Amino acid sequence: MAAGGAARAALLLLLGAAAAPGPARASQGDREPLYRECLGRCERQNCSGAALRHFRARQPLYMGLTGWTCRDDCKYECMWLTVRLYVQGGHRVPQFHGKWPFSRFLFFQEPASAFASFLNGLASFVMLLRYKATVPPASPMYPTCVAFAWVSLNAWFWSTVFHTRDTAVTEKLDYFCASAVVLHSVYLCCVRTLGLQRPALISIFRAFLLLFLACHISYLTLVRFDYGYNMAANAAIGLLNLAWWLRWCLRNRPRLPHVWKCAAVVLLLQALALLELLDFPPIFWVLDAHALWHIGTIPLNVLFYSFLVDDSLYLLKANSDLFKVD
Repeated sequence: MAAGGAARAALLLLLGAAAAPGPARASQGDREPLYRECLGRCERQNCSGAALRHFRARQPLYMGLTGWTCRDDCKYECMWLTVRLYVQGGHRVPQFHGKWPFSRFLFFQEPASAFASFLNGLASFVMLLRYKATVPPASPMYPTCVAFAWVSLNAWFWSTVFHTRDTAVTEKLDYFCASAVVLHSVYLCCVRTLGLQRPALISIFRAFLLLFLACHISYLTLVRFDYGYNMAANAAIGLLNLAWWLRWCLRNRPRLPHVWKCAAVVLLLQALALLELLDFPPIFWVLDAHALWHIGTIPLNVLFYSFLVDDSLYLLKANSDLFKVD
């Protein structure tokens, strides 16, 4: 009951934090006088009075339903005007409001990342169904693995929403839910490696992780939304996750042949994370390093859930053999 209450409190904090106003990021492109003049002129001409009514009348329904405003359209048009002039002058493509310029498809702001996030979520959902159909609930890791799957599904849902429509709220939900997945992976590792025989220890560790998540979200919401800190915190937890899982896999490789799947996933995830360092303008204005990272994680989702199925069935059999001996 205490763990459930803490989880609900963390969820409420996450939703409340996401609704809090966030800082606006400035970049070279949106500081450009040409961009600012274009934006001001576009808003004066199109975003008030009869011109605004005309804009709303001709705006596709799906754009209005997903929150695209006249100002957003002006930003989009002026962004591409600025990009064209930069490219014609032989200058490096600038970022706008902390992001590269992406070619919008329908209402999708970053089509490749949004589609890849959706496919990750779909892979997680399909593998969750396979896990529940294959592994009996009596398996010791069953509740922890199912909870991990739902936390992951939630994160991929908000990642899809954020890359479809970038707002202060969707950005925070994407970032905070991604942090929750990384922490839950550490929790999953702790339960598998230490907690099955030490329930008191795992209760303390779960409370600590929930407290850490609450402090992390509170700092980013109430003190400062620090992108550098958020990246460093997630990278540090990711390295802990890598070292912990890898050490366990290497120690148990002789008796658990399926652990190669877990080792491959954690190593490849860290390798894919290096893509985030390759910050380049989108190829064909659609495919950037972040989209490639999301595309690369799709098969890793499948492989990790395959490991969870194999390992849960192994634990179930081990428990059954132990009872027979007793």
